[in-house]
Amino acid sequence: MRKFVPPKWSLAARVLPFIVLILIVKLIVHNMGWEFISLNPLFNSIVAANVFLLGFLLAGTLSDYKESEKLPGELAASIETIADECVITYKNKKSKKAREGLVYLRDFTSSMLEWFYKKEKTKSLFHKLAGLGTFYLAFEPLTQPNFIVRLKQEQHNIRRMLIRIHTIRETSFVAVGYAIAEITTTLLIVGFIMSKISPFIDSVFFVGIATFLMIYMNVLIRDLDNPFDYYEGESEAAHVSLHPIRELEERLNDRIKELK
Repeated sequence: MRKFVPPKWSLAARVLPFIVLILIVKLIVHNMGWEFISLNPLFNSIVAANVFLLGFLLAGTLSDYKESEKLPGELAASIETIADECVITYKNKKSKKAREGLVYLRDFTSSMLEWFYKKEKTKSLFHKLAGLGTFYLAFEPLTQPNFIVRLKQEQHNIRRMLIRIHTIRETSFVAVGYAIAEITTTLLIVGFIMSKISPFIDSVFFVGIATFLMIYMNVLIRDLDNPFDYYEGESEAAHVSLHPIRELEERLNDRIKELK
C-alpha cells in the first residue's frame, strides 16, 4: 500500500475496507428486512455527543503531537553542538580523543535511529549517552571549563528529550476516553445499519459518510497519540519526521572523513 498510496491518503486507505464491509452488511440487513430503528432527535443527540467527545480527544492529542514534532530537530541540534566542540578541539589540539568522540556521536546517532524503531533498548541507549562523560574528562585539559559545562548541558537536554519521547510512546492520552469513544462509535454504526432511511440509496450514502468520518477520526486520534510508533509498521501519515536525525548522521559521517 505504501508504494501506491500517498502518505496523506494512507489513513483513508486503511479505513476504506471497513466502510465497504459496513455497507455490505447494510445491504444484507436491508434485503432481509431487519431495519427496525427509526431516526429521531435522540439519535441525532448521540451523534453530536460522539462528535464532541472525538473533538475533545483530538484537541488533547494534537498538543502532544505539536510538541513531539519539535523533538527530533532539537535532538539533532544538541548532538551537533557537541560534535562542533569535538571538531574544534581536534583542529586546535590534534587530540585523537576528540576524533573518537565524533565517531562515538555518529554511532550514538545511529543507535538512536534504531531505538525509534525499537531495535535498540532504552536502557542501552541511555548507557551510551552516559558514555559521553568519558570524552568530557579527556577534554578538560584541552579546552575551557565553560565549554565543558556547555557540553554537559547539551547531554542533559538530550537525556530529557529522550525521556519525553519514551513517555509519549509508552503512555496513552486518557485511555478511558478512547474506550467510550470506540464504544459509542460502534453502537452508532450498528444504529445506522439497523435504521430505516428512504430511499435506500440515500441510506447507503449517509451511512457511508457518517461511518467513514467516525472511524477515520478514531484511527487518526490513535495515530496522533503516538507519533513515534514507527516500529508498528503503520502508515507514516501521522508520524513525526526523523529526517533531521538522518541528515545529522550523514553530516557526522562527512565530518569524520574530513578529519582524516
